Amino acid sequence: MSDVRHVLVLPDRDAAEEVAEALAERFGVTEEPRLVRDALAGEDDAEDAQWLVLLRDEGGRLDAGKLDEFAGEWEGWREEP
Repeated sequence: MSDVRHVLVLPDRDAAEEVAEALAERFGVTEEPRLVRDALAGEDDAEDAQWLVLLRDEGGRLDAGKLDEFAGEWEGWREEP
């Protein structure tokens, strides 16, 4: 079993929280994803922060392309960890 991780980049906290909730419904994810604020270099303002949804996929069963499309519904994308 490999330890695959997916990183979804979202424009704001609300989008990240919605994505984290929707992952269970859309993909059957049972483990709670981790939300992380990713401040842009040199930015102190929370409005300029992106949010990351970190998702473990130990069986490698989640399709990277589908996750990218899914994140795109919230104006986000999937990034290689």
